[in-house]
Amino acid sequence: MTRSLKNQSIVVATHNKGKLEEFAQLLAPYGVKAKSAGELGLAEPIETESTFRGNALIKAQAACAATGLIAISDDSGLCVDALLGAPGVYTADWAGPSRDWTQAMRLVEEKLQAADATMPAQRKAQFMCTLCVLWPDGEVRYYEGVAPGHLTWPPRGALGHGYDPAFVPDGQAATFGEMTHEAKNKLSHRARALEKLLADLF
Repeated sequence: MTRSLKNQSIVVATHNKGKLEEFAQLLAPYGVKAKSAGELGLAEPIETESTFRGNALIKAQAACAATGLIAISDDSGLCVDALLGAPGVYTADWAGPSRDWTQAMRLVEEKLQAADATMPAQRKAQFMCTLCVLWPDGEVRYYEGVAPGHLTWPPRGALGHGYDPAFVPDGQAATFGEMTHEAKNKLSHRARALEKLLADLF
């Protein structure tokens, strides 16, 4: 069955304003009207899976069931080579209950220092994103994107969100935290996953 999101009203299963802004900017040209789970006052489901795909489905199912709308969810994280892929699916947890991203970046840096990972080649990392689109009739599709780069310290830039100020994408001198939304959206893991979604559903 051919599916399309063009001109649809959807719920983005997130309470993260930064993520909603990225989705809204990328989908607006296609007539998509996006509201977030946070705007609608939906509770955040408990993420119990050990994979990005599993947690993305949990979030999409909760938002779809609560609203009856097509749900798009995102589970994404920072995977650091020298930390054996951590924090990975626990990326947000490293920021604590208050989502203190300065604390999260400092924790990653402390662990890199403990691993004696001081040179860029030793500090390789990837932002990884899994998008899940769930329709009320139960059909589900997944789209994945990766943004490779390395971590820098101290963090630079006040734009973006999460670990962006500590992450330098491959081929760039600026961190995600120093880039405009437009510049970041050409390189980010979420943008790359959305490219696949757009190619499939528009």
